[in-house]
Amino acid sequence: MNAPDPSWEDRLAKAWASLDACEPADFVARIDGLAAELPAGHAIGLFEQAAARDSTGEPGEALARYRQALEAGLEGIRRRRAIIQMASSLRNVGQPREALALLEAERTQPGDELDQAVDAFLALVLTDLGREREAVGVSLAALSTYLPRYNRSLARYAAQLTREVPDA
Repeated sequence: MNAPDPSWEDRLAKAWASLDACEPADFVARIDGLAAELPAGHAIGLFEQAAARDSTGEPGEALARYRQALEAGLEGIRRRRAIIQMASSLRNVGQPREALALLEAERTQPGDELDQAVDAFLALVLTDLGREREAVGVSLAALSTYLPRYNRSLARYAAQLTREVPDA
């Protein structure tokens, strides 16, 4: 898959920076216009179109495009973003089990700067599934990496929460 040229990426970044100042339909049209500059079925264009719909309150419309982008070979950080965002959309349309499967699989992938984002959305999904104790454990484990002290202690407590089943 050929990456878009830097000027396209710059224009895309400017479009995303304008999100809060645009009407949702205008923003989606702007992103669709940028995606149309890429070859039909380009994974990055599909991903950006999905993200635009997701960010403007249309998670159901985003899902098919996320799937298409992944099938088209989306790579790198955008692939990981697509998984996180798709899981969030699935959660928002009432499909937390599918979201859980995506995020659990993503946790087995090599780590990067989005590891804690994966965990944050996993915690939300776990809460939707009635697994609040485990959600707190996942959240605390992610938080423990940012604390100036008590990292190991908090990580151990978090692990206990995710392993223990409360008494019935």
